[in-house]
Amino acid sequence: MQSIQQEANSVNRKGFHSVTVQMICDPDCLFTNIEAQWPGSAHDSRMFRESTLNQQCEQGQYNGLLLGDNGYACRPFMMTPYLNPEPGSQTRFNTSLCKTSVKIEMAFGILKARFACLNGLRVSPQRACDIAACVVLHNTATIRKERVPPLRQLPDRFNQPARQANQDGSAVRDTIAVGHFS
Repeated sequence: MQSIQQEANSVNRKGFHSVTVQMICDPDCLFTNIEAQWPGSAHDSRMFRESTLNQQCEQGQYNGLLLGDNGYACRPFMMTPYLNPEPGSQTRFNTSLCKTSVKIEMAFGILKARFACLNGLRVSPQRACDIAACVVLHNTATIRKERVPPLRQLPDRFNQPARQANQDGSAVRDTIAVGHFS
């Protein structure tokens, strides 16, 4: 019975089997954090909310900010775009966040271009979680400045509607928007 449930949980909202993976990358397209243990039906925000990285961020173990799309809650350590930005600093904040997100999407595109096995689940979900090996090889190739394979067009995930907001995160985002984009 558990195997049947695992099978059903691995089917994503698009109707095919997948594994939901949380990865963090830096501006150089190097992945600095990976969590690949969730079935395809798991939502990104739930996975992050229950992750070790989120707990560490909440405890103040990291000095910096994560960028997320509107599928995530705006938190003091997780900046998301304004849903309906006011003209001025909020609009400029969103534009900057979107330009920065291109680098993130590019890192995922390069990883998938280097490893075609990541473009579709061809093995059991438990075996697919070996994605960490692909990430290590990608980071090694990036550090060695090896040729980047041709990329396909990536979707703009930053235009999705907001799920929820966190007052503390909104205050941090407002401070950044006014302080750096006014």
